[in-house]
Amino acid sequence: MSEAKTTTNHDEIRKWIEERGGRPAAVRTQGEGGILRVDFGEPEESLESIGWDEFFRIFEENDLAFLHQDEVESGGKSRFNKFIERTK
Repeated sequence: MSEAKTTTNHDEIRKWIEERGGRPAAVRTQGEGGILRVDFGEPEESLESIGWDEFFRIFEENDLAFLHQDEVESGGKSRFNKFIERTK
């Protein structure tokens, strides 16, 4: 398995997601915002598609970082990603 990387750079995050055919999405919770997800392929019923502006607003309001893997061991593009708390 190739090494996972962490970033908070919006351009890097958007590029990584779009290169893999992903779309910004959220699982809605009570109140504002939601839990961020990346939706790949057919939209999942539990996810609400959101725009990039809202995606990054939620990302910043929750002090998140984007943990991701660029390639799988065989060399293909990986879709592994996770939103984690920023280290201070």
